[in-house]
This record gives sequence, C-alpha cells and structure tokens, in this order.
Amino acid sequence: MLDTRYRVEIPGGINLEAQVVGPIPRSLAFAIDLAIRGIIVFVLSIAAIPFGAFGLGGGFFLIFLFAIEWLYPVLFEVFWRGQTPGKKALGISVINDDLTPVTLGTSLVRNLLRSIDFLPLFYLAGLVTMLCNRRFQRLGDLAAGTLVISVRESSRPASQKDIVPLAPSTALLRAEQTSIIDFLQRSSQLSEPRQKELASLLEGVTHEKNENGVEKLHRMGAWFLGVR
Repeated sequence: MLDTRYRVEIPGGINLEAQVVGPIPRSLAFAIDLAIRGIIVFVLSIAAIPFGAFGLGGGFFLIFLFAIEWLYPVLFEVFWRGQTPGKKALGISVINDDLTPVTLGTSLVRNLLRSIDFLPLFYLAGLVTMLCNRRFQRLGDLAAGTLVISVRESSRPASQKDIVPLAPSTALLRAEQTSIIDFLQRSSQLSEPRQKELASLLEGVTHEKNENGVEKLHRMGAWFLGVR
C-alpha cells in the first residue's frame, strides 16, 4: 500500500509528519487557478480596449498578463500560507521539505520552473516526475525543496482543531519556526509546568510568560502548520 505520510526528524529526536498529495488534487487546484487567471485576463483585455490594442492599453495589458502568469502563484503562496485560491479549495498547501512555511525564494524557484514541467506538452514532464518519487514532487519542487501537503480539517490532529492560529509579529528564523511547531506537536505529551518551562525559553519570541506564553506558542505553531 502506498504510504503518503512524510516525516522529518528535528533536533531532539522528534518526528514531524505531514500527508503529501498526488497529481489529481494538484491538477484540480491548478485548473481552478487557471480559470481564475483566465477571468482576470479577460476582464483586463476588455478594460484595455478603449486605450488601443497596440498603444498604451496593449502595453499595460502585456505587463499585467506577465504579472498574473508568474506572480499570481508566488504572492498567494508566500502571503497566504502556501495556498492559492485553487489550493485552498482543495485543502492543500505548499511547504518547504522541512515542514516550515514556504519562502519567497523557494516559491519563485518552484513557479519559474513550471515552464520546464510543462514540456513537452501539458505538464507531461512534471507529471512523470511526480509519479517517479514518493513525495509527488515535480521538477520545480525538487529544485526548490518544496512539498504539497494536505491541510484539510480531517487530516489535523484533534488537539489542534480548536486552536485559533496567530501569525508571528516578526519574521522568525527557520530553527525558531521548527521549534514552535515541535512545541505544539509535543504539547499533549508534556505536563503544564514543563510546557511553561519550555515556553520561557522562547519568551523573546512570544513576549509572554507562563500560560500566556504557552497559548501564544500553540497559536503560532498552528499558524505555521496551516491550521485555519
């Protein structure tokens, strides 16, 4: 039986786990995003008509067309926790292969290489690559070090369902993000005093103490894991 679970070990011998998704949900999400981009392009083409097809209107239309094609997925993935509208509709998300949130650099790489995944026709190279590795990574994912995982409600641990996610107020290092995720994953196995003790080590990140620090770490961990 194919095991789609992906595990990564972090310092301390702790394993984090996610569920990778295959070509079908990814293709459906891409189709939704393609339809949305098509609608935007159609509206912009109509709006550009009064300005002339080969004049100012045509120039602005080509700029917007370029931005929509290449920046649409990048901006959504970076600022919408790894999800475009299509991915959100299918309950999937892009993350780094160490289970930290995708960054601007990794999102740019994976999306710029879509042109290679498209070759020779209709993403054949990307599909073949996905089917040839257990993580279902296309060429862009392999180059950027990213995965596409399921973030549906049913796939989350029960202990995380009632947590209201909270974005960190400042940018955190990858090691700090991993530590916060680890704290949330292990919280059910730790006593309250131990949780407070560990939370005190990250007081410089949360700016909270005791119960408030523990709660804030839980909420930040949920945000990094894509809980909605």
